[in-house]
Amino acid sequence: QVKLVESGGGFVQAGGSLRLSCAASGITLSSNAMGWYRQAPGKQRELVAAVSSGGFTNVADSVKGRFTISRDNAKNTVYLQMNSLKPEDTAVYYCNAGGYYYFRYVTGDYWGQGTQVTVSS
Repeated sequence: QVKLVESGGGFVQAGGSLRLSCAASGITLSSNAMGWYRQAPGKQRELVAAVSSGGFTNVADSVKGRFTISRDNAKNTVYLQMNSLKPEDTAVYYCNAGGYYYFRYVTGDYWGQGTQVTVSS
C-alpha cells in the first residue's frame, strides 16, 4: 500500500522560508518520479515542482529561483525548499507519485493528505 505523508507546513511572514517533506512508504522513490502540487482556495491544483527518478527537475515559472525540489533516496523522502515566500504562495501543498513523459511530469494516482502553508504580508 502506497502512503505519502507531507509535513513542514506552517505560518510564515513574507520573505521567510519553509521546507516541506514528503515521506513515502510502499514505493521506492529512487524508481519513481515525484511532484509537489499546491491548491489555493478557489483555485485549481497546480504543479509546483517535480523530479524524475533520474534527477531531472521541473519548476513552475511562478516559483522559479525560490523553490527547489530534492530527494533523499536513503530516507525515501522528497523535499520542497521554499525561500522568499510570498502571500500568493499560500495554499495546501500536496506531494504526488507520478511519472515523466518527454521531460514533462505526469500526475500519478497517489497523493498525500496535504500540508497548509500560510504566508502573511
